[in-house]
Amino acid sequence: MVTDGQACQLPSGKILIGGRWHDGERVFPVMDKYTGEAFAEVQQASRQQVAAAVEVATEAAEKGPLPPVERAVVLRRAAEQVRLAKERFVELMIREAGFTTVDARGEVDRAQVTLNLCAEEATRIVGEAVSFASSPGQHERLGFTVRVPIGVVCAITPFNSPLNTVLHKLGPAFAAGNAVILKPSALTPLTAALLCEILLEAGMPPSFLSLIQGEGNGPGAWLLEEQAIGFYTFTGSTRVGRAIQAAAGLRRTQLELGSIASTIVCADADLDRALPKIANAAFRKAGQVCTSIQRLYVESTVLDEVTERLGSAANAMKAGNPQDPTTVVGPMISESSAERAESWVNEARLAQARIVAGGTRSYAVMKPTVITGALPGMKILDQEIFAPVVSILPFTDLGKAVSEANSTPYGLSAGIFAGDVSRAVSAAKKLRFGSVHINETSSARADAMPFGGVKDSGFGHEGPRYAIRELTEERLVTLNP
Repeated sequence: MVTDGQACQLPSGKILIGGRWHDGERVFPVMDKYTGEAFAEVQQASRQQVAAAVEVATEAAEKGPLPPVERAVVLRRAAEQVRLAKERFVELMIREAGFTTVDARGEVDRAQVTLNLCAEEATRIVGEAVSFASSPGQHERLGFTVRVPIGVVCAITPFNSPLNTVLHKLGPAFAAGNAVILKPSALTPLTAALLCEILLEAGMPPSFLSLIQGEGNGPGAWLLEEQAIGFYTFTGSTRVGRAIQAAAGLRRTQLELGSIASTIVCADADLDRALPKIANAAFRKAGQVCTSIQRLYVESTVLDEVTERLGSAANAMKAGNPQDPTTVVGPMISESSAERAESWVNEARLAQARIVAGGTRSYAVMKPTVITGALPGMKILDQEIFAPVVSILPFTDLGKAVSEANSTPYGLSAGIFAGDVSRAVSAAKKLRFGSVHINETSSARADAMPFGGVKDSGFGHEGPRYAIRELTEERLVTLNP
């Protein structure tokens, strides 16, 4: 484990194009999210380098990918190399993402699962038979569909999952036979760089992978100008997602955007089972997960017990230095993000909401916060807080709780805890979210499942099997004997 003053082994901070690392037009710093100090520099790509990366990827796509079984071998080899590099990844994510040891280790473990799932799916890309029997005179014809690579895929990825979310884009894109250009968050560029080094070592053809680093609007905007890119896959804010969709036009996209995630606790729920899951889902990764619980609806008869137990759980969670293995909640991605979250909590406090636990910060570290008495119009309810802050909202009518959960512009994920499964299933049918988890929180996810939202949370799916369908074109082939 890295200690204060001890430098971890850093990956290349350069631009990757066609298997070669290049200097950019300038450098930008990578900050330790707990200390606030710069510990590395990364090269900023130029407009010409973006164009060169697209040109290399286009030529690679035109020549064609490795056969499916060879793509699978590369992905499995990469999974093993990620396992062997686990401590390097953990050290990097603790520093550049502010992850705790537990969160960083979980990220690496899931990344191995994702890579192996992509390897399996690479050899299962098939179409289906098409019947002509319903058309008069066409019954002798044969038809089938095949799925073919789109060509060039651009993946734009977030800071809050700098390894596994990147692989949920790179892995299926390569498994499907596409060339990929990766633009990671400028807040967490080094994890992506180490991953690219591993993918090349594992045998990914150099022309099929480029890494464009950069902060600000430059490199991202330039990638949107490149008409040879056939698909954009993006995880981030709804505002940026709208800009990507507007620039893409008729080209295809997969967008996983903003969220105000809700979880419902019914009176007959098993609270011993539910509350540890709820605490973890509200506060892991400092609440900076698109499915982190922001609204917790609790049936009135168990409101006091849930409030007391969740508040106690939050107070027991150590917040602070992520280098300390006993820390449960590390820093947010920046001090300004923590300042914003604290100001929203203070705004609610002044409007007579009650702070049951937390509510304060030290630099970028926001204490796990539980709030009651929040009302519509408060930012902590109506805007995505993306912080370790959860508001408890009482209900007596489950239908009204469902309606309130549906009232936001977003619809990514929801959870419901209930002993009466019929009641829970009925609510699940009415909750307008991409995923609804019964006896799990909104943050429950397995890497094999389809994952995507509705409304302002975007569209399309991650999950290797489902993403590969997004990242291929379906082509009909007919034969008239």
